[in-house]
Amino acid sequence: MIGEPSPLDPAEKVDLWRQRFFEAQAAAEEFILGEHGEEGLAAWIQANSRITAELLRAQRPAGVSTTDHFMTRLQRQLLLYDSAVTSELQPSGTVLRNADCGILRYRKRAARAGVVLTFSSPCPYCQELNTAIAARYVEPDVTVSCEQVGDGCTWRAESPHAPGEDAAGSPHRGRAGD
Repeated sequence: MIGEPSPLDPAEKVDLWRQRFFEAQAAAEEFILGEHGEEGLAAWIQANSRITAELLRAQRPAGVSTTDHFMTRLQRQLLLYDSAVTSELQPSGTVLRNADCGILRYRKRAARAGVVLTFSSPCPYCQELNTAIAARYVEPDVTVSCEQVGDGCTWRAESPHAPGEDAAGSPHRGRAGD
């Protein structure tokens, strides 16, 4: 190596971490599909959802419901890729609108640069993984769903309880102390 490399500025570090995560994820997906096919991918999603749900349980701040924690984590994950995300409380729960998915945009840019992608779209994988995490983590009476909308998606965490019916008074299912 010639000379000392200049330090990375914060934006360069973020881009490099995104790239490294993307590379590791793509390698894992390619390996699993190549060695174990679709069944292996389904098992990977289940293992990943179990591990992530366990981590979320350990990381959940006191006084925050599991549903709020899950939806905040999902929103922050999307924001890591500069997605256009908004969150809105509704009587039945939380709606997270991802009008322009940065993950999808990032993958399209990578494909144009010649990167061979494991999936034609990351959306079905993302939706299946995150709904599996939610099924293991959020309160039992909360339903988490996702609908594809153009180059984005809409996530809903809904409870049959009206606001104030549950112990925490949250429009989300379950109690903050669960």
